[in-house]
Amino acid sequence: MSRPNVVVIYADDLGYGDIGCFGSDDIRTPHLDRLAARGVRMTDWYSNSPVCSPSRASLLTGRHPVHAGVQEILGGKRGTPGLPEQPTLASRLRDEGYRTGIFGKWHLGVGEGYRPMDRGFSRHFGFLAGCVDYYSHIFYWGQGLNPVHDLWDDEREVYDNGRYLTEVIAEKAVSFIAAAEGEPFFCYVPFNAPHYPMHAPKEYVDRFPELPDDRRIMAAMISAMDDGVGRILDALDAAGVADDTIVFFSSDNGPSTESRNWLNGEEISYEGGSTGGLRGNKGSLFEGGIRVPAIISWPAGLPQGVSFTAPSAMMDVLPTVLEAAGLPTADGIDGQSVLEPLRGADAAERTLFWEYGPQLAARCGRFKLTLAAREHLGGPFDPASSFLADLDADPAETTDVSVQHPEMAASLRAELMAWAESFDWDPTPWLPAA
Repeated sequence: MSRPNVVVIYADDLGYGDIGCFGSDDIRTPHLDRLAARGVRMTDWYSNSPVCSPSRASLLTGRHPVHAGVQEILGGKRGTPGLPEQPTLASRLRDEGYRTGIFGKWHLGVGEGYRPMDRGFSRHFGFLAGCVDYYSHIFYWGQGLNPVHDLWDDEREVYDNGRYLTEVIAEKAVSFIAAAEGEPFFCYVPFNAPHYPMHAPKEYVDRFPELPDDRRIMAAMISAMDDGVGRILDALDAAGVADDTIVFFSSDNGPSTESRNWLNGEEISYEGGSTGGLRGNKGSLFEGGIRVPAIISWPAGLPQGVSFTAPSAMMDVLPTVLEAAGLPTADGIDGQSVLEPLRGADAAERTLFWEYGPQLAARCGRFKLTLAAREHLGGPFDPASSFLADLDADPAETTDVSVQHPEMAASLRAELMAWAESFDWDPTPWLPAA
């Protein structure tokens, strides 16, 4: 078998309950459903972080954010200027003869030396910061009177005013696939949808007349992204490479409740996204912030129309792709290949860890321990709080079962704290002043 092509499609702030094949009954996503039908629906897939940049770093490096060197700034207390010098999925595949391209949101550094073409991509179209206006492609937030235009073609700033960015991103990805001409390629498509600002063309808004305003605009943005996914899948079919192309789809974290979603100056919570009944949202280490919809399809190498339930995370993408391509195992990473488990082999039990601000969490098997949890980005927290969930019985994390399972609570806590101490975790910047 020849080396498979690789397409990674990343949504932004998409919730677990926001697409049809993961249970949405009000947002129609026929193209993602088509992808799931010819691939594997991954029900217990996690982001390595409940926010954007660290999640993307794990996806591209196969490392946990604390090892990838990208931890989100919280109130200016901690952060890094961009992805440090280290191999990425793009650079590893490029070195093995793959064409590499990124089309969409980067958010892993804007300075010289930190941009996509410094990190293994030979083709780049999109924006560098965390979000832009979908039509002007300008970054306004926190800029005062100095908004920044942020749209790039390779290293050249370009202007495409008035065009809806979700559609442009899909168009550029399709062109990259069509130009492959038999060369293996890695096409990374990090859509910015459905991240704020809440913009969508009328034709998509009109598809959901029955929904309330907040859910309706969210549905429209997701529908536009789903159409983009459909165009990418059609391009793979047209090029005759669909069977031997790995397509991975997921979201960087759970849905946002940030008041700035509406960008109207009012401090209101926005509830347009759905966690599918999971607790917490973006910024939380409860399930709604980190468990995300995920699909992987490779008709020539994986089963079709099945579900995969082993807990796994974004850092597993890199080693899985490398194994599928017959390439050497990557050294110094945290992720594990799940290729054989996806094919039906038993998955080895392991513990997954998370860190974000004051919060820590660990999952092993059906149990998950969360410490100092917040419900959403910037929300209040109790530094002494501890919550053990039995996710098989209670995926919504409604009931603390630490009294019923004291040994598991103690074991997970010890394992979690040992992991945190391994990178000198310090919660004091987030604790109330004495």
